[in-house]
Amino acid sequence: MSEDFFQGYKGIALELLKKFNVRVWGQAEIETTRGKFKGTILPRSENDDDTHIVLKIITGYNIGIDVDTVTNMIETGYKKANYKIPEKEFPYTEGLPKVKLIGTGGTIASRLDYRTGAVIPAFSPGELYGAVPELADICNLNTEKLFAVFSENMGPEQYKTLAIAIGKEIENGIDGIIIGHGTDTLHHTAAALTFMVQNSPIPIVLVGSQRSSDRPSSDAALNLMHAAYTAGHSDIAETMVCMFGPTSDEYGLLHSGVRVRKMHSSYRSTFRTIGNTPIASVTRNGVTPIKTTYAKRRNDRNVNILPYFEEKVAIIYYYPNMQPDMIDSLIENGYKGIVIAGTGLGHVNKPLYPAIERAAKKGIAIYMTVQTLWGYVHMFVYDTGRDLMAKGIVPAENMLPEVAYIKLGWALGQTNDLEKVKEIMLTPIKDEITKREPYNGYLLYQGGVPEVEEFIRQHHK
Repeated sequence: MSEDFFQGYKGIALELLKKFNVRVWGQAEIETTRGKFKGTILPRSENDDDTHIVLKIITGYNIGIDVDTVTNMIETGYKKANYKIPEKEFPYTEGLPKVKLIGTGGTIASRLDYRTGAVIPAFSPGELYGAVPELADICNLNTEKLFAVFSENMGPEQYKTLAIAIGKEIENGIDGIIIGHGTDTLHHTAAALTFMVQNSPIPIVLVGSQRSSDRPSSDAALNLMHAAYTAGHSDIAETMVCMFGPTSDEYGLLHSGVRVRKMHSSYRSTFRTIGNTPIASVTRNGVTPIKTTYAKRRNDRNVNILPYFEEKVAIIYYYPNMQPDMIDSLIENGYKGIVIAGTGLGHVNKPLYPAIERAAKKGIAIYMTVQTLWGYVHMFVYDTGRDLMAKGIVPAENMLPEVAYIKLGWALGQTNDLEKVKEIMLTPIKDEITKREPYNGYLLYQGGVPEVEEFIRQHHK
């Protein structure tokens, strides 16, 4: 049997498939010491182990079967995957808003081929219409794929390219913009675009999915519909992240690009607004503001595109017994900015003091944030904080560490004058620095406990 029938399998697993004449994409019944399983044999990547066979079962989930437990396999059918989603022409509807979807890589949406078990990525308007037909009732969609990278490979060059592309779309009269993005660094990109695209007259909505579309619990389609409605119909003209609210699928939440953070590795409601409340909630039928003040949609095409970024900026997460060579290495390598995520109110140990002084004397901009995420840097409370400020560290108020890193890179991309950098850093562009936190924000998080919310509303003094 040709090796083409065993994509990615090797070693013991490959020999087992050959022994029972079962192919990748074959429908199979597998008998094991743990029971019988039915489904479609899926391919594996070349880096996977050789001790498991991957099966897509009827529920849509994938399982790995230990080859040592297999007693018999029978192929009951075969249908090779077709890696192309059927396209339907995306209908143009007079009166619906024009929305541009800009892709950065990964799967924006996909359709499961139940006959083969393949997950087929969709990106063109026709493919997206085939995968999520509800989009045609929301907007007139056009797409462009700027990058094809995993989100961990997004960086300053991609941020700048995105900002310039957004500016051109606004100039050309688009009604709203969606940016499809992997979730791991989505909040970094959201912060960068908040600073690089200012005074936008239209919504800019970043969206991703936590679970792939071949899983029954996938959030991909609903997130995309929510993002499309926000981009096309909302009056909120800000850079936002649109992701799941509660796990009940009732609504999504729109988070400010400079107050949002990914807070769980796999949870669908992973994105949370930190130190503030979400801007709004969104369903397929409407957007409900949560905040009372936000930038409103305008009819003009005026926007400020500021695509600047100094790459020699680092973020250091302080830990006990951190040694000064961590900072010295940044000095030696010509770094221009350092963001420290300090303990408590913004502290580090005394052995770092000489290295911090050396960095400050070299003209390196150093800013302090807090590891707690919620709360403010307060460096006047203890001697430690006052000592650090005397050595050149600037408190970054309640900026999130990642946001401070992005903003410092953006500021240093415009000037090396440390006083001007400080002015930029401590002057809020949006809500990266706020005067106070909401009374219920830390207690309730988002998306969830209405009875507690009601209790606090009645009894909070």
